[in-house]
Amino acid sequence: MAGLRTAEQIRSAGWHDEVVLIGDEAHPPYNRPPLSKEVLSSQQHPEEALSAVLLRQRASAASFTFRLGQSVAACNLAGQRVTLSTGERLSYDGLVVATGIRPRRLAVPGPTSGRYVVRTLEDALALRQQLRPGTKVLVIGCGFIGCEVAASALSLGCDVQLVEGSHGPMHRALGATVATAMRHWLTRRGLQIHAGRGVVEFLAHFPDRLNQVSGARLDDGTKLEAEIVVEAVGSLPNAEWLYGNSLDLSDGVLVDEHLRVRGAQHAVAVGDIARYPDPWTGGVPRRVEHWQGAIDTAKTAARSLVAGLTGGQVPPPYASIPSFWSDVFGTRVQGLGVPHFGTATEVLEGSLETPEAGVAIAYTREGYVVGLVTIALPPARLMELRPHLGHPLSDLLSPLQLTTT
Repeated sequence: MAGLRTAEQIRSAGWHDEVVLIGDEAHPPYNRPPLSKEVLSSQQHPEEALSAVLLRQRASAASFTFRLGQSVAACNLAGQRVTLSTGERLSYDGLVVATGIRPRRLAVPGPTSGRYVVRTLEDALALRQQLRPGTKVLVIGCGFIGCEVAASALSLGCDVQLVEGSHGPMHRALGATVATAMRHWLTRRGLQIHAGRGVVEFLAHFPDRLNQVSGARLDDGTKLEAEIVVEAVGSLPNAEWLYGNSLDLSDGVLVDEHLRVRGAQHAVAVGDIARYPDPWTGGVPRRVEHWQGAIDTAKTAARSLVAGLTGGQVPPPYASIPSFWSDVFGTRVQGLGVPHFGTATEVLEGSLETPEAGVAIAYTREGYVVGLVTIALPPARLMELRPHLGHPLSDLLSPLQLTTT
C-alpha cells in the first residue's frame, strides 16, 4: 500500500524517469485490512480472495517496473545502491523505504505447529482452512487484528478464547475505560476473554504430534485448550536491511518533519516503518501502524523526495490527523487524533454500558481534545466532531448534556 501510493505520488509530482517497486510477496500490492475480516470469514477461492483485495492502481502499471517475489537484503546509502535477495545490485537516485512491519512472535517455550499470524494473504488463507465449527481457537493479543480474527472465528462457529495482557480489547488505541467497556460487550457476544493475563508456555498433549500445539498455560497457572493459536501481539519494523548506515533504527526509521530519512540523502520513509515527529504528541517521534497512515505519508514523502532530486519546493511538514478504524461483529470502531495521549475521557453520546448501541467519546489532555472515538455510529458523526480536535473540551460540551466517565 504505502510503496505503491508513494510511487503514484512521485509520478504526480513530476518525476518522469524509471520507478521500480520491489516487494517480497509474489502478488501485486493489495489491501491488508480485509485479511482478518472478509478473507477469514468468506469461502472465496484464493484467486477470488486476491482479486477482492488487490489495490486499484491510480496510474498505469506501465508507469512502474515491478520486481515481485524479491526483497532487499542490504543497502549502501552513501553509494545509493541496494542489494537484492538474489544478489543483484541496483543503483538509485532516490529511495523510498516502505518495507513495513512483520508480526511479532511470542518468545515462550512449547510446540510451534498450529500457531498462526495474520499479515499476508497466504497467512489468512492458511488460517481460514483451519477455522471449522467447533474448533478450539486461542487468540493471543486483543488489538485490532486480534479482535477481528476472534470475531471472524466465532462467526464461523469456532470456540474462541482471547488472552490480553491489559484491561481489554484495543487498550492501546482506546484506553482503559473504553477497553473495559469493549471487553464487556465482546463477552456478551460470546468471546471468552482473559484480561490482564499472559502466556508463559504452549502445551503439547498429542503423543503422536509432539510439535502440535494443544493449548497454553497462563501466568496465573490457568491452562487453556486450543487446537489453533493465533498470535496477534504486535509487530516489528522490517528495517534490518538498512543496518550499517548509521541510522536511528531503534523503532522503525527515524525521519524529519518532511519524512526524509535522518542521516541519509535522497531517501524517505512511509507507512508503518516511518517514525516521524508527531505534532499531536508534542513532536515526539512515533510510528503509526494503520492503513490511513500509508496513504497520508505517501504524498508528503513523494513531494519531499522529488523536490530533493530536482531542486523543487519542499512540501509543508507532515501534519496529518491520525485516524484508525476496525470492524468487529459488523460494528465499526473509528478514531481520530491520539486517544492514547489523553488523560481523561468524556462520553459525548450514548453509553459505555452498551457501546454496540452507538457511543462517541472525547479524549482530553489538560482540557484540550486530543482524540475522538465513535463505536457503532455513522462515519459522518465522527466527521462532525473532527473540528473540535485540538480545541478546549468546554467548546465541545457547551451545547450538549454529557456524562463524564
